[in-house]
Amino acid sequence: MNVSPAASAATNPAPASPGLPRRVHAGYALGSLATGAFGTVPGLLLLPYLTDTLGVAAGVAALLVLGPKAWDVLVNPVAGRISDRTRSRWGARRPYLLFGGLALALLFVAIFAAPWRAGPAAAAYVAVAFLATATAYAFFQVPYVAMPAELTDDYQERTRLMTWRIALLALAILASGALAPVVVTAGGGGVVGHRWMGLFVAALIVVGALGAFAGTRGAPAARVERSEPTLRAQLAVAARNRPFRLLLLCFVVQSAGVATVLAGVDYFAEQVLRSPGSGPTLLFACFVGPALLVMPFWRRAGARLGKLRALVWASSILAVGTLALVAAPVLPPVAVYAMVAAVGAGYAGQQVFALAMLPDCIAYDTMVTGRRQAGVFTGLWTAGETFGLALGPGLYGLVLQLSGYVSSATGVAAAQPASARLGVLLGFTVLPALLVGLAVLPLRGYDLTPERLAAVR
Repeated sequence: MNVSPAASAATNPAPASPGLPRRVHAGYALGSLATGAFGTVPGLLLLPYLTDTLGVAAGVAALLVLGPKAWDVLVNPVAGRISDRTRSRWGARRPYLLFGGLALALLFVAIFAAPWRAGPAAAAYVAVAFLATATAYAFFQVPYVAMPAELTDDYQERTRLMTWRIALLALAILASGALAPVVVTAGGGGVVGHRWMGLFVAALIVVGALGAFAGTRGAPAARVERSEPTLRAQLAVAARNRPFRLLLLCFVVQSAGVATVLAGVDYFAEQVLRSPGSGPTLLFACFVGPALLVMPFWRRAGARLGKLRALVWASSILAVGTLALVAAPVLPPVAVYAMVAAVGAGYAGQQVFALAMLPDCIAYDTMVTGRRQAGVFTGLWTAGETFGLALGPGLYGLVLQLSGYVSSATGVAAAQPASARLGVLLGFTVLPALLVGLAVLPLRGYDLTPERLAAVR
């Protein structure tokens, strides 16, 4: 297949270009402080905040969590198209790292700064603030995820870049997910404690946005080529990219599965482990700590097995480990935390390889069309991821509603019936295991290997 010389040079899958400087690896990875914090904390604390602090019924709370993030399904492709067409002295993507990141931090504070302590007005305020924050996040995340396809043309270098990013993402999850509940408690709990937590997480987002903006200054980024003239035409191009479609479907469903785990941490610690104080922090430490240690293992596994097979193995570990947690009520706590550590190891690999395969799909499109339009693909990708991260808490809230969970406006969880405790357990274990495990089935048709890329070229 003939393509333009520019497209051919820009997308050579062979490792022909030198590796990126460590400054760029580290700088780009710092952006994960922002994506990790926003991807973790609302999924972890927003549903319990609504049900156990603002007194919102579990079913209504699930809709309030799902709706604003589902909005990103519409916003993210638009953000990608806008960044594709941006021309500035900072490049096409970097301006959004700065301004989108700062707006995200400010609006995140607003989510947990409700002027009302309970009732419909407080719930409506949270929904509007969350909607605005999700919009700001789209304009940070989409350009950020688009950058790897333009930072390097090297097939293996993309995996190394993602390894740095996922390592920082794990730290962001640890810092935000494990410490956010601690900040709530230290701040006095209830509405006031959540306000302090909002300021803490906003500070993490600011550090990540400024770090990514500064760290990628002068980075070897490819010039953004012309894209399809309309958004509809761009979406049609993405729909014709079969490897991208299959990978996106898998990642969206798996994101929903991971998000059900995040949404259930607080409830699981309270109702199953009977450890509402230290339980959430310990669960997150066990989930994220091993992820940092296994990054070198997953990098070697990717080089030996290939990205696709490594993704399937990591997803299997994540699914089996989550399913095994259904035995948590009869296991000693140390065994539960060990199983959570295994789940975290699988999660680390699942993230690394899915995100390393995305730039390959974008490079494939550029070779076929001669156009570089990473923003459109990452817009769809982040829209799907955000929807999955919103769907998870929505599904978990629905499970709570169906199982008879009792809401509270005191800042302390109410006494729950046995049916609700069973719902907490199944939503945290069986549901995410099914979502993560079944999501790998579409990948049987994924065939975008280095050899395939070379053949297309």
